[in-house]
Amino acid sequence: MAVSKLRAGDYCPDGAGAFQEATGAEELLERVLFKLQTRRGSFPLLPDLGSRLYQLPREKPSARQALGASYAAEALADEEVAVTGAAWEEATRTLTVYLTWQGEDLSAQVEV
Repeated sequence: MAVSKLRAGDYCPDGAGAFQEATGAEELLERVLFKLQTRRGSFPLLPDLGSRLYQLPREKPSARQALGASYAAEALADEEVAVTGAAWEEATRTLTVYLTWQGEDLSAQVEV
């Protein structure tokens, strides 16, 4: 099953009147980014969808990296992907989440 690509909350057009589709690892990363960027609890019918990454700025800077990895693992628990770590960049307030999927190393970067 392919998913449509999203950029900045908009579907990416394919130039032929439809939308670009992602497959394989790219499809997985689309789902991962959607789940990480969505606030947990923002969909009433799917209360477990999303992450608590929006809470990171409230935490002590020294705890943000470890909590970011924990929140990402929680949000991606239903995906066939393993969160292997995270890196917090204070200057840009971004979290890079490192993943392993089918033996392939991937990463997803989220602005918090």
